[in-house]
Amino acid sequence: MDELYTDLCVLQSHLDNLVDSIRLNQIKLHRFQTLEMNLLTLNSLRELVDQVLEDTRLLFELDAVSFVLVDEKGELKRFLIEDGLRVEKQPNLILLSSGDLLDRTFRKHLRPYLGNYKVEKCGAFFPGPPAPSSSVALLPLYRRGKLMGSLNLASTDKTRFCEQMATDFLDRLACVLSVCLENTLNFELIRRTSLIDMLTGVNNRRYFEQRVGEEIDRTRRTGECLSCLFLDIDHFKTINDTYGHQSGDRVLVDAAQTIRSTLRDSDVLARYGGEEFVVLLSAGTGDRAAADVAERIRQCIADHEFYDKNSQALQISLSIGVATLDPSRIDGIDATVERLIEAADRALYLAKNNGRNRVVSGFVEPSIQKAPQQYVAGF
Repeated sequence: MDELYTDLCVLQSHLDNLVDSIRLNQIKLHRFQTLEMNLLTLNSLRELVDQVLEDTRLLFELDAVSFVLVDEKGELKRFLIEDGLRVEKQPNLILLSSGDLLDRTFRKHLRPYLGNYKVEKCGAFFPGPPAPSSSVALLPLYRRGKLMGSLNLASTDKTRFCEQMATDFLDRLACVLSVCLENTLNFELIRRTSLIDMLTGVNNRRYFEQRVGEEIDRTRRTGECLSCLFLDIDHFKTINDTYGHQSGDRVLVDAAQTIRSTLRDSDVLARYGGEEFVVLLSAGTGDRAAADVAERIRQCIADHEFYDKNSQALQISLSIGVATLDPSRIDGIDATVERLIEAADRALYLAKNNGRNRVVSGFVEPSIQKAPQQYVAGF
């Protein structure tokens, strides 16, 4: 009987371990599914980077996560900066100018590397070395014959990642992330090479940069003034931080349409980047008229009812910089474009520096810019 009892105890212990293992795998599967669903709903590279670096570490209780991307032309860095990410403040995002590191590490088998942290093998994949006893997993991101990057995980538990462990979950995560990365990069290229801003529906920066040169050339031929407005939503970061990015997107869309409603069909409105918009007023709009238009836009935004994603009312204001170009002072299209934008941007800086929710206007000279003068103060 004693022997039978012992066998039953051993069997019960095995069953308990099996149940614990099943329960642990269910938890892991749920976490993977949560991460996958989040990844599949993203619309920008900025969102993908944030999601990978933060959610992966938190969901899987890791000590370090890094994201390596191949950026041979510097396009990814530009995309991220244009979307407001301070790349220099993200040490766990590693942008490579070539794919040589990934080729040396993964090209032979295109399989994850699992095991103890080794400087010679893993050092370039982490901004700072994990604890000496850490185990790591380096997951290659591969699509259509190309290594695009890697997702790198580290844990101070030296048994967390080892060569003998099954890699089904990790392989699936790498596969899903690779597809999401490819789709996101394709979307970013389309978004930036088209002429419409995908979020707000107004023209984008590329379109503005094409039109401003054309309008300056027309101004030179017709002898009519040309005015440019730079508009910035005040304290927009606070809106995102307090009410969430979805609410911030709602504000951008609503602000763009409100601004559009105050302009003539011949005027050009574009989203310049982030929460900043730019307006080219049709030829013949002098400095006083341009300042009047800017004040009308500012007042219209101040009076408009904005709401967050939960229908809570928000108070929004604009700072606007105005620059007017004298057609007799044009001395080259490219140089004039640069000076027009600089003049409007500097006027915007003064508007924000002087208390926000106001308009500051100035002129553009061929080689020097008159100091912008405050035209009308807001509240």
